[in-house]
Amino acid sequence: MSGIFKLFNLKTGSVQKESSHNIYTVDLTQDGTDQQSAFSLKHLPKRQPVDIKFIDLNYSVPDNSRSGSKKILNDLQGEFRSGELVGILGPSGAGKSTLLNALVGFGTKGRSGTILVNNQVMDAESFRKVSCYIMQKGELLPYLTVGEAMMVSANLKLGTSVSKSEKKVIIDEILTAIGLDKHIDTYCKNLSGGQKKRLLVAVELVYNPPLMFLDEPTSGLDSSSSVQCVSLLKSLAQGGRTIVCTIHQPNARTFELFDQLFVLAPGHCIYQGPVHSLVPFLATHSLICPSYHNPADFVIEVAMGQHGPIQALTKEVNRNIKEKFKEQENRICDKINEIDQPNNRNSISGEKFRILSSELELSPRDENSFNSQKNEGEFDVCERPSSLFQFYVLLRRTLTSTLRDIHLTHLRFVSHSVIGLLIGYLYLNKGQDASNIINNAGCVFFTVMFLMFSSMMPTILTFPLEMDVYKREHLNNWYSLGPLYMAKSLVDIPFQMVYTIVYISIVYYLTDQPQEIERFSMFLFVSILMSLVASGIGLLTGTALAIETGTYFGPVSCVPCILFSGFFLSLDSIPKSLRWLGNIFYLRYAFEGSMLSIYGYDRPKLDCSEVYCHFRVPSQFLKHLGMQDASYWFDCSVLFFFIVLLRLVTYFVLKYKIKNFTP
Repeated sequence: MSGIFKLFNLKTGSVQKESSHNIYTVDLTQDGTDQQSAFSLKHLPKRQPVDIKFIDLNYSVPDNSRSGSKKILNDLQGEFRSGELVGILGPSGAGKSTLLNALVGFGTKGRSGTILVNNQVMDAESFRKVSCYIMQKGELLPYLTVGEAMMVSANLKLGTSVSKSEKKVIIDEILTAIGLDKHIDTYCKNLSGGQKKRLLVAVELVYNPPLMFLDEPTSGLDSSSSVQCVSLLKSLAQGGRTIVCTIHQPNARTFELFDQLFVLAPGHCIYQGPVHSLVPFLATHSLICPSYHNPADFVIEVAMGQHGPIQALTKEVNRNIKEKFKEQENRICDKINEIDQPNNRNSISGEKFRILSSELELSPRDENSFNSQKNEGEFDVCERPSSLFQFYVLLRRTLTSTLRDIHLTHLRFVSHSVIGLLIGYLYLNKGQDASNIINNAGCVFFTVMFLMFSSMMPTILTFPLEMDVYKREHLNNWYSLGPLYMAKSLVDIPFQMVYTIVYISIVYYLTDQPQEIERFSMFLFVSILMSLVASGIGLLTGTALAIETGTYFGPVSCVPCILFSGFFLSLDSIPKSLRWLGNIFYLRYAFEGSMLSIYGYDRPKLDCSEVYCHFRVPSQFLKHLGMQDASYWFDCSVLFFFIVLLRLVTYFVLKYKIKNFTP
């Protein structure tokens, strides 16, 4: 069959189905029901309708069984057409999400079969430009308002080719249509479950994707919210889009809203067709749905085998769909042969062409475009704006979210101030006294440790929560990873610097460290570098690990850093076989650089409040710690190297996680 489609493309120049309208329009009432009203999406970009077919689709995963693999999908065949809301129904474990992921392009390693988009095979990157995928646990950045989230989407999806005023018109139109116009200034974290689901659809609707996939959009919603959500999807489908979603045990009212059903038993299709034909189809196989019984519940019982074997259903569905595809192929071949007859190719009138297009289930084109060899640009896809513009939009969004996050900004500012005052009064005026030099070294070591944990842990805790948002946006073609990562990294730097400056200024003054601008600057500089290294560790941990694993691994990974820092055990006292480990732990360089900034570089003798002070000469104390030959600028250079290395490694880990992400 794929050969027929290739022949058809060569002969006709990729004749495809197009809407008879220039743009999609859809009518919605304020409550989201499918009725006539004044609300229409008339300002969205023009998009070509998209139909999708899959033939002999299989999907396997590794298994410990004798065969070595387990088949999740078995020779599935089907067709989802534009203008229809399709529901993939089935019991848990039947392969609903797996089918959806296979169609979107996830998990290609164990997949086989043919997927056609408007009778053409498309690569994954091009396919994602004409589609969007809304996952079951779709997340939104909590501290953006609804209007801001929509504007970010409009900027990244529509770029600079559309003016700001036009974007506002599109946004207002969409929010009014889906019933969120009164919540435009509401933070996303304050929206209800149903409102969040609608907003997830709205942000993708900005660039008018012709193909939309949703994984259980009604999950976690009550019956009323479920009806409103599915009503919205049905209305959008009637505007010319192809909308496919998995659904788990819908109520009767929600079930009736779907146009087409694709019912899965474990790995097999047992029904494909209109919703209203489901009960009669089952009745022909002596599967009578009881009166006043939800057909959705009954067909799930059938799929689970509670009413007998289902092999007969699977065979009939496969036979029907194959006959349908064969009929389409024969019709196309007949029309191609008719067109290719001598004296016919260039003499098809407009009326004949419209009849031909109708018979081919294609909307009319003009005669010249039908015969043109159009091998590129068949799909009107959404192109990303420039990387610089993406970076600008993402930088503003990240900065806005960070400033509004009380736990991430205000609380950290207060904690640095309070801990700084506590440590300052605990070690009050001990910086100039030789008799308290050990205590003062403890103050410096605690400062380094505090900056390490206070910079690392918030990132470990918050970044995994944001990762779900970044995965959804990147996979739906919002932006490249480079601009996102640069924006995230650059916004983090000034905050780390401000917190460190606040803490160091308080502690340095209250503990009476040497009141020299040069030494203060050196101490502050190495402390800032330490904060940025720790932040990089947290970012890498939060990217690579789940939040539960990261919160354990982060603090535990600091234990060897503390042991080899040079405080509890001088660097010269470490066994030679393990001394090399001290060179790979960043805390050693931060503590060493901090001690050198205070006691190094020929600092004069310290005051002594007792009869005898053994470490009155600062250089003697540095020798005791094994730091007599250390270099402050070498320590800073190593810390800077750690900063760059960690950021680069984190970028590639993030890229790997996104590339191998499967919902």
